[in-house]
Amino acid sequence: MLIDNVTIKIQAGSGGRGAVAFNRNLMSLGPAGGSGGMGGSVYFEGVSDLNALHQFRHKKEIKAENGENGRPQFKDGSSGNDLILKVPIGTVITKIQTGETEEIIKTGEKILVAKGGCRGKGNFKFRSSVNTSPKEFQEGTPGENFTLRLELKLIADVGFIGLPNVGKSSLLNELTKAKSKVANYPFTTLEPNLGAYYELILADIPGLIEGASAGKGLGIKFLRHIERTKIIFHLISAESKNPAEDYKTIKHELETYSKELTKKTEYLFLSKSDTVSKEEIKKKIIALNNIHKNVLPISIHDWDSLEKVKKILNNIKSKK
Repeated sequence: MLIDNVTIKIQAGSGGRGAVAFNRNLMSLGPAGGSGGMGGSVYFEGVSDLNALHQFRHKKEIKAENGENGRPQFKDGSSGNDLILKVPIGTVITKIQTGETEEIIKTGEKILVAKGGCRGKGNFKFRSSVNTSPKEFQEGTPGENFTLRLELKLIADVGFIGLPNVGKSSLLNELTKAKSKVANYPFTTLEPNLGAYYELILADIPGLIEGASAGKGLGIKFLRHIERTKIIFHLISAESKNPAEDYKTIKHELETYSKELTKKTEYLFLSKSDTVSKEEIKKKIIALNNIHKNVLPISIHDWDSLEKVKKILNNIKSKK
């Protein structure tokens, strides 16, 4: 199961306390208390693993190491190790307390989300000409802590959309080495699937239904993933009795969710074209041409039509 929205609590490490101690070496005097160590900070780092948020499914509270306390004989405490949490690229990080948001869009990109506490000074740091035997010291400061909402929005070059069971997963499997589940019933795809066509990332977005933008069915859970795709491949099944109405249904849900989605470059495909007669294909293309000037009939069983899809992808790739 894809985890794409989770709330966690993070706590950076606290700084160590400074020590109060005096030199124990023969013929030596003066303060010798070391300072504490810095608290460990919490970072997020982007990775390509779509399932990286799964680690937070049950572990909701995460803490970095505290700094060690200072010790005698000028020995500072060790700093706590920083904690680096791996999250998928496309993750939006929101600090609930402040509403501040950051996002990770590149593999290897690292951002600081909670800073570790500062070290406390030992009494050695308080020595002076008028205070040769100080007993002052500092406590380490606490590390930052936040409640975070992590929301994954897929970053893909091309997103496949359409009603359930229009052949999105099958097309993704043919174009890439993805192994999406495929069957002839609605909602086969219960979570987004990714595949790579050379350097292009293709995303099969689960089927939308009428009312998806209002939370009906699986829809709104996945509409946000379309926001980050650059280009849309809209599939309508040739088996549909009213393809123009199917097209309008999906466009309405996109517009209701965000008008920006309707401004994306869109290619329209009449999928499963091998399942109906040529006459039916022609009629349905004419019906769709009234609302979209370019409609391409395709079938995963038709090599020529797949080559046309690849030509489109190659053109997109050349402009990347």
